[in-house]
Amino acid sequence: MLRAQLFRTKPPAILIEEANSSEHQMKKSLTALDLIAFGVGATIGSGIFALTGTAAAGQPAAHQDYLSTPILNFILGSPLGRDGAGPAIIVSFMIAALACGFAALCYAELAAMIPVSGSAYTFAYAALGELTAWIIGWDLILEYAVGNIAVAVSWSDHFLHVLTGMTGWRMPLWLTADTTTALSRIETLKTTPDAIIQYSSTQLPMLFGHPFAMNVPAFVIVALITYVLVVGVQESAIVNTIAVVLKVGVVLFFIFFGMGFIHPENWHPFAPNGFAGIMGGAAIVFFSFIGFDAVSSTAEETKNPQRDMPLGMIGSLILCTILYAAVSMVLTGILPYQKYANDAAPVATAIAVSGQPWAHLLVAFGALAGMTSVLLVFQLGQPRIFMAMARDGLLPKLFARLHPKYRTPFIPTILTGVFVGVAALFVDIGQAAELTNIGTLAAFIIVCGGVLILRKTSPSTDRPFKCPFVPVVPWLGIVSCFILMLSLPIITWIRFVVWMAFGALIYFLYGMRNSRLSNSGQQ
Repeated sequence: MLRAQLFRTKPPAILIEEANSSEHQMKKSLTALDLIAFGVGATIGSGIFALTGTAAAGQPAAHQDYLSTPILNFILGSPLGRDGAGPAIIVSFMIAALACGFAALCYAELAAMIPVSGSAYTFAYAALGELTAWIIGWDLILEYAVGNIAVAVSWSDHFLHVLTGMTGWRMPLWLTADTTTALSRIETLKTTPDAIIQYSSTQLPMLFGHPFAMNVPAFVIVALITYVLVVGVQESAIVNTIAVVLKVGVVLFFIFFGMGFIHPENWHPFAPNGFAGIMGGAAIVFFSFIGFDAVSSTAEETKNPQRDMPLGMIGSLILCTILYAAVSMVLTGILPYQKYANDAAPVATAIAVSGQPWAHLLVAFGALAGMTSVLLVFQLGQPRIFMAMARDGLLPKLFARLHPKYRTPFIPTILTGVFVGVAALFVDIGQAAELTNIGTLAAFIIVCGGVLILRKTSPSTDRPFKCPFVPVVPWLGIVSCFILMLSLPIITWIRFVVWMAFGALIYFLYGMRNSRLSNSGQQ
């Protein structure tokens, strides 16, 4: 009996019927171009602007501890450090994109087949059962909410560069970072005063006998994004499209402007650390692709989801991959890849070689626009997953309540904004990218498995878009994503297991007892 309840599935027809009921009906206003813009908005952001350098340069063993060793290296007995990809970072991007591409084809089939909010959560409920659906819904919090904390903090740093570059005004350190980061920057300024942006004051106030600091710009941007999302998704699409146009323009500027400063000798040797370095780079730059799947969470607000959802997801992935490949080649051509070790702003570092302050400011502004749109799309996706879970009774009903005027899930949108904003004020979340990666990869594996299962359990359901070469493509997606998961540090796996165990506890204490599917008596 318990097993039957835990793995009871929700047929696609019921999911669609519930979404189209008057109580849950959302405003349909998004087109294929809007979805591509959302996908690009979520994908081009902090990953390409911040992680490309460390992926190319690697991380020496001296900077890693035992628990930070990637599992794959630990199993194979490889060195504790993470080898850099060097100029072959372009191949790392291609490998990460290939894994995402397999998942995107599976996402496209399920999103067109089941045009309902909830992303991988909804697909898992239809294919794998209630317990798996809960697990993946809980897991997606790592991709959206936890990932957005790191993006908000990164947005704050780029905002300070733009603010100082445009106005010359500097904020006090204690209002621009969490306490741990602020103390670290004070020490850095003592030895390398030009290493990071200057502040009007580096004196930290004391609270209960301890130094205190908070990241106000990160909190403010999250609050503004939350307000825009409560007002309406169409308005959000307009804001996002503007941000996407700005950042894609700046990325193109970097590519074409930077080509004039390329030194081809910097591309030799092309793969200094061989395949190990390329795979280590792929595991890191995967973060740069996270977000294209957020398109699937807007299915109920799309005018023609059966046609536009596949176009939105696959189109945005292809466009971003082309841009990433070009950026990585220019980046490693301007400076030797070793120069980007531990550099959080490699694109800005590269463009500074031009000696043109206006170019440096323009690139910093583009990065700011990029992260703004990432915040927007991720903050859009998380509440809609909560909404889908609340409709099924796995979360309280208030998470599914729509605003009477704007028809948006305003309560989970506000709660998500509060969580992300407050955490960004005080938390140093250096491992956020790795946690986000492992959560997303797990979701991708579930989606690929869902296609295999639904092809057998619901063969007659209409599929406006079919994933090609089934079962080969879904299995390639499962295997490639799992290999990338093995490339993540051991400590990330430990945190992931603890997080998922906590989520399972909530399900057994609340979700299982209040499940609408269970209480309806459906088998």
